[in-house]
Amino acid sequence: MISASARLLRLVSLLAAKPSWTCGELAGRMAVTDRTVRRDIAKLRELGYAIESDPGPWGGYRLRAGARTPPLILDDEEALAVAVGLREAALSGALGGDQAALSALLKLRQVLPRRIADRLTEMDDAFVHTPRPDEPQITPGMLLELAAACRRGERAQLSYRDWEGKATVRDVDPYRLVHTGRRWYFVARDVKRDQWRTFRADRVDRVRPTGRAVELIDPPDPALLVSRSVATGPYPLTATIRLPVSIDQALRLIPATVGTHRPESPDSTIVDIGGPDADGLARYLLSLGTPLRVLSPDAVRQALLRRTRELFEDNERALDQRPEEGAADRRDTV
Repeated sequence: MISASARLLRLVSLLAAKPSWTCGELAGRMAVTDRTVRRDIAKLRELGYAIESDPGPWGGYRLRAGARTPPLILDDEEALAVAVGLREAALSGALGGDQAALSALLKLRQVLPRRIADRLTEMDDAFVHTPRPDEPQITPGMLLELAAACRRGERAQLSYRDWEGKATVRDVDPYRLVHTGRRWYFVARDVKRDQWRTFRADRVDRVRPTGRAVELIDPPDPALLVSRSVATGPYPLTATIRLPVSIDQALRLIPATVGTHRPESPDSTIVDIGGPDADGLARYLLSLGTPLRVLSPDAVRQALLRRTRELFEDNERALDQRPEEGAADRRDTV
């Protein structure tokens, strides 16, 4: 005779397999009495499964969506399909900047039978995620390693290559993974520098747990930290401007991956933007086609004035060189 727990799992699997079962059908499939079926149905309801029933000899039991998520019973192929779907959602960022897909995949892989975990690993090795031309490649395995480091709550050794390709090994306290829509960033505290840092996940070569538990005190907003790092971090010059619009409108004009925004008032937003030089920033600001004021530095303000003046003078010359109005008509009458 199978145990009560195994019998409950079998009952859930049967209920999920088709829309409705009579008590007799379930009893026959499970080789138990009708009374045992009714008792097991009551137990499943206590566990959170929403099971409806119709009275009478021809009535039946059916499983509907409940108010909370009960345990799921998946066969091998279903478990593999869910794992692959979660992996693709994580790689594509289909669920946005949160870590729902990664967290769910991490939990699932921890409980997968070895035979299914091995098949998923084989698929990971065989499948290639094709990024956009400007998007670097990152493996599902590395994403899961970084996600696991964030969940463990312990210090780790990070092997990392910076933008120049220089390899470093540093102790970090992992915190979060952030997806910007283009790539993944690993947010962690650099122990030696005692600073919160962002690391591009595609530049991580290895993350090794040390076994030393750490408590993160006053961690930053990870999405805001990544936004600021992406917008201003790699550039030698940063300009601060004021846009006479709300922060929602400012974000539509200048994406969060380009600038760091903070509201000054309901109708005014301050934005910090990084760029290669003053002239490059001036060109970008002109391309916005909207009123703005450069608050700093003077070099960007001067470059913007110079380019605006050149644009004005070029169009003024074009206006002066325009044929006199009506001249063509007079030539035609001569």
